[in-house]
Amino acid sequence: MKELIIILMSSVLIDNYVLTKTLGICPFLGVSKKLDQAVGMGLSVIFVMIMATCATWPIQTYLLTPNGLDYLQTIVFILVIAALVQFIEIVLKKFVPSLHKSLGVYLPLITTNCAVLGVTIDNFIQEYSFVQSLVYSVGSGIGFLLAMVLFSGVRSRLDSPSVPKAFKGLPSTLIAASIVSLAFTGLGGIIENLFK
Repeated sequence: MKELIIILMSSVLIDNYVLTKTLGICPFLGVSKKLDQAVGMGLSVIFVMIMATCATWPIQTYLLTPNGLDYLQTIVFILVIAALVQFIEIVLKKFVPSLHKSLGVYLPLITTNCAVLGVTIDNFIQEYSFVQSLVYSVGSGIGFLLAMVLFSGVRSRLDSPSVPKAFKGLPSTLIAASIVSLAFTGLGGIIENLFK
């Protein structure tokens, strides 16, 4: 149980895919302008990460590795993730059309979101069991959501008139993202020391 808590807390805070591994930057920068869009994207990514892990772990463990087909891992995982994203898009379009419309082009971008692919591949690099993989996926998704929500708050302040003209738009966004990233990088080692 202690190991699962460490995996969860580390994936949320220390190994945050957006802020420390710089994966999933496209939706992070594109959808973090408004809080509701950031939360919707974050929840969608959590769902896709969990479902992708549930689908890819057995495929890798029982199909690819025993048959010596490990080299197909990336292609197979991308196909699984693409199918899951299409499923989510259909569900959102049917049951939450306002969120589907607000996410716009960024929802299909989850298909190519390297954070989702990174989680599924990292599960095998870290040699996690199925339960550990699920915990890691949940933590990584929560970390993605946390980064999106925090950064939407930061971005709401970037449009103030006190920002110099040369820094308005993308430059101030990237500077703010790097400062938030530094804050998360500073958390390294804290979780492991808490549970020793």
